[in-house]
Formats: sequence, structure tokens, C-alpha cells
Amino acid sequence: MIDDPPPLIPELDVADLARSLAVYVSVLGFTCALTRPEERFAYLIREGAHLMLEEAAGPGRRFHAAPLEFPSGRGMNLQIEVSDVDTLYAAVLRAGLTVPIPLEERWYRQGATEAGNRQFVVADPDGYLLRFFADLGRRPVGG
Repeated sequence: MIDDPPPLIPELDVADLARSLAVYVSVLGFTCALTRPEERFAYLIREGAHLMLEEAAGPGRRFHAAPLEFPSGRGMNLQIEVSDVDTLYAAVLRAGLTVPIPLEERWYRQGATEAGNRQFVVADPDGYLLRFFADLGRRPVGG
């Protein structure tokens, strides 16, 4: 049972659930909170971020708008806040995962202030882009 799930939980269709779980749990630090092996489904949590994975060829329900092709998730990335982005980045590099955007500090304007992220983007085995970040706080624009 998942207590108090957030109002938005992405569900990603993956080619090989075991391969994806190895990356999400062993490298990216998610915990497998729930599985339904008969549906090739897993529910993952990391520091309050919730994510569902389901094997695309499995027997579960399908929500496809078009045929699945690699890389999956074209046109979007999932931003996930973590407490220690540097340690996670080191784990991603050790695992040899694809890193389209290496660790950086970016500031995003929000009205008269900017919000800062220490972040990087990694591609999962199916090509979904995950943007992990740690909050750097706020500063005046141009600060």
C-alpha cells in the first residue's frame, strides 16, 4: 500500500522491467514500494518522488498514443529533487549511464528573483530523461 501518493505520478513503459529496476534502484536510489509481477509493474519512490514502471510488452493495461520507439519520452524530462545531487551524479558516472547534460548550476528567472538548481540530466535504459537537482535557493535577478 502506498500512503499519501502525490497528485501526479508518471508511469513509464519500459522494454525490460528487470533492467530498468536495476538502474532505478541500484544506481538512482529509488526504493521499490510495490510490485505486481503478474503485470510486470513496479511502483518506485525516492525522497517523496513517485514513479511507476511497466514493461511495455507485459500483460498490464496499455496507454499508448503511438508505437513505442527508442528513445522513449521524447520532448519531456522528469525533474526530481534529491538531497545529495553530487553523490548521485558520481553513482551515475560509475554506472556508465548516458549523461546528456553533466552536473551544472543553473538559475531560472521567476519574476524579480531567480531559483537555482545544481542539476544534471541522465538517460535511463529506455531513453527517458531524468533531471536530478538540488535546490540552491533564490537570489535577485542578475545576482
